[in-house]
Amino acid sequence: MLTKGENEKSFKKENLNSYLNALSKEYKKLVGRKTQAEIILIGGAAVIENYGFRDMTTDVDVIINAASAMEDAINHVRDQYELPDDWMNDDFRKTDSYSSKLIQYSVFYKTFNQVLNVRTVTGEYLIAMKLLAFRQYKNDLSDIVGILNEHEKRGDPISFERIEKAVIDLYGSWDRFPKGAKESIIDTIANGNYAEVYKKVRQGEKDTKKALMDFENKNPGVLKT
Repeated sequence: MLTKGENEKSFKKENLNSYLNALSKEYKKLVGRKTQAEIILIGGAAVIENYGFRDMTTDVDVIINAASAMEDAINHVRDQYELPDDWMNDDFRKTDSYSSKLIQYSVFYKTFNQVLNVRTVTGEYLIAMKLLAFRQYKNDLSDIVGILNEHEKRGDPISFERIEKAVIDLYGSWDRFPKGAKESIIDTIANGNYAEVYKKVRQGEKDTKKALMDFENKNPGVLKT
């Protein structure tokens, strides 16, 4: 049961599903049951819905295919539960990691109240997106290793060949990827031991983020990202 202001700065699998359910109800009120909507969860939201190693994200990045009333429905849920203004947003479309092919390679997750169809990006396609972003101060690297680890435990290990196919499917080639991204994933898969690597990489991300925040506090406005 959700309460106002609950986890207003983070989303976990349990409350995310509740918010999606509330969103579907609001959308249904506005447009009726015959007008379907589709949301594709990407980024951290896709990770927490599909995997167990990460328990939260600070916002819900999505690709939205719906009537314009969806914006009002999102805002109604925001107001009802006192969520951040951008709790759900499709700003991802403006980033380099966006590809129109993501819709094609997403997978069905769940339908809420017969009107809201939710899909997610998973596996090697999610890894390809994370490799293109490749931010050392966010969860990109640890998410990659975490996904590799979970697939290995499930008996469905992700090979470099699968990742390269996903890169080509979404982006055509490695040309747009940061320097070192391809070599990094090759080395990570070759070395294995994902559980131990995950711990080290996640701690490194936390340390890098803290260092950047300390620098920003001392030198406001210098950092561009």
